[in-house]
Parts: sequence; structure tokens; C-alpha cells
Amino acid sequence: MNINAVKIVTSFVTILQYFDSLGYLICMFLSLFFKSADAEVTGSKSSSEDKTEFVPIFRSGSCAERGPKQYMEDEHICIDDLIHHIGSASNIPFPGAFYGVFDGHGGTDAALFVRNNLLRLIVEDSQFPTCVGKAITSAFMKADYAFADSSSLDISSGTTALTALVFGRTMLIANAGDCRAVLGRRGRAIEMSRDQKPNCTSERLRIEKLGGVVYDGYLNGQLSVSRALGDWHMKGPKGSACPLSSEPELQETLLTEDDEFLIMGCDGLWDVMSNQCAVTMARKELMIHNDPQRCSRELVREALKRNSCDNLTVIVVCFSPDPPPRIEIPPSRVRRSISAESLTLLKGVLEC
Repeated sequence: MNINAVKIVTSFVTILQYFDSLGYLICMFLSLFFKSADAEVTGSKSSSEDKTEFVPIFRSGSCAERGPKQYMEDEHICIDDLIHHIGSASNIPFPGAFYGVFDGHGGTDAALFVRNNLLRLIVEDSQFPTCVGKAITSAFMKADYAFADSSSLDISSGTTALTALVFGRTMLIANAGDCRAVLGRRGRAIEMSRDQKPNCTSERLRIEKLGGVVYDGYLNGQLSVSRALGDWHMKGPKGSACPLSSEPELQETLLTEDDEFLIMGCDGLWDVMSNQCAVTMARKELMIHNDPQRCSRELVREALKRNSCDNLTVIVVCFSPDPPPRIEIPPSRVRRSISAESLTLLKGVLEC
């Protein structure tokens, strides 16, 4: 940055100091802008270039509680080392991991069946691992059909399904139902799945197009989710399109060093806790003890304190062996009248 530009900015900043909070916000923006400009002039390595070398190390913990319900119908799975689990001959990228939360209803048969068979169906699919997204979608449908053919199981039971499959830095979230995955990115909550409720505009349109109805927020007046596996008393012949779909929605992201952990939970957690509240609490816990198992247990306990009325299942997946670092707020010579929390939020927005 040349000397004239520095003088202009310095004069401008002096004037802005009289405008208190507004001046502080603009000064902070200019500081970040010219800092990035200097980095480009000197040819220093950008933050995005640094993050390309990031390799996640998976650590997970989980907690499941029956809660106030009479029966526990949730199932879950945590695999931190996927290659070791399915065999090195599988020709999948390293490192790999797989996690899933399955919120059953109308009995436990569907959730347990999907939990025990879904990963195998993904790996055995002909499109795996070259087209992982297509393999996952196909496996969800195959698991649903296989469950329908199980004569010894109650095929009227059903389950939602939320999975996270990670290869190297690529994480693919698949969701059918109202479980939710939320990424903790330097203290900010990034939603990685969409709750599939009948009242959702796109889901309502799909349901009505296929001859279904949404009554008081329920699909055909019976089910509070618009996608699920099982529930074959509400579905037509296998392969036919029906309002209750087992096809998952997919969301892919490339993990960087800013991505600290992932929270996966059934609706019993999210009914009483916002995404940001869960991430803030999890980050605080991990900074204290760096144990994802304890962290998931504390999230479940907090949900119970908030009177969650459902089964509770929570998985916390960390991507580094180290605890989340403390977020430092740079000192400023400009008087400010906004809180430290507001400053942290502003800093996160500007960094985006």
C-alpha cells in the first residue's frame, strides 16, 4: 500500500473516531481490507491456501437417553476409522468416517434395521466410491425396500435417517426426516441439513403433487415428517412415487481448519435448543475438557433441563486432536460502545 493511501486512510479514521460505534465498525472493516491488500502485495500465503493442507482427525462421542418417553426408539452409529471398519481393500479415500442418527417411531424395528444395514448398502453400491452422493441416495432407497421385504419385522414402524460420510476433507450429509446436523465453525453455527417437515413449502408442494395432504402440520394427518424410511402402511408399491419419500437430501462441504466439530442430533435436541446455542455450549465444553463424549452428554442433559419431551440422541464429531482455540479480540485504540459478543459476531461476518 503506498504512502498517500496510508495518509488518506489515517485522516479518514481520525474523523470517524468521533462517530463512536459507527466509526469503530468502519475502522475495523478498513483495517481488515488493507491487511488483505498488504498480503497480496507481499505475496504472502493466503488463509485459503493454508486451509488446503488441512487433514481432519476424527474423534467422536455420543449420548442417547430415553427422556420422558416410555420407550427408547432412537438408534445411532459412530465410526471414526471407516477403512479399518470395512477393510482396506475397499479402495476409499483416507481418512474416512461415518456417523448416523436414526429417530424411530411406531416401534424400534425400522431404526435398528437401517442402522445395521445402511453403511453396507452404501459401500456395496456400484457407484461407490466414484459417485458417493448417488451411492448414498441409492442405499437409502434400497434400505427402505429391504425393510419392506422383512417378514419378521414390523414394517409399519418408521425412522428418520441422518448420516455424515467423510472422505479426507469432503463431508457429505444425507438427511431424510427432521434430525439435524450443525457444523461448528470458529464458534459460528452452520446448518448442514434441512428439517423435512410437511409444512415446508417445497415439501408441501411435492406432497400435494403426489396426491397427499398436509393437515395440521402432519402428512396425511398421521406423520410429522415428510421423509422417512419404513412406514409402509403409508406407502404404495415399491418403486412408485408417494408423498412419504425415503430419498435423502444431500449437502456437501469441504472441511477447513476453521471447522472444529459437527453436532448431529434428533429433533428432541433441536426442539428446545437453537443451532447457535448448541454450538456455543459444545465449544465451551470442548475448550474445558476436549472430550466429545462428555460434550454430547452435556448437550443431552441441557435438553432434558429444558423439558425436551422426546428421546434424545446426540453425536459430537471433532476434526482435530486439539480443543477449539480461544477466539482473541484484537485490541483497539478507538473507543467502542458495543459488547464483546457483538464484536465477535461482526468479526465472523467480515471474515466470511
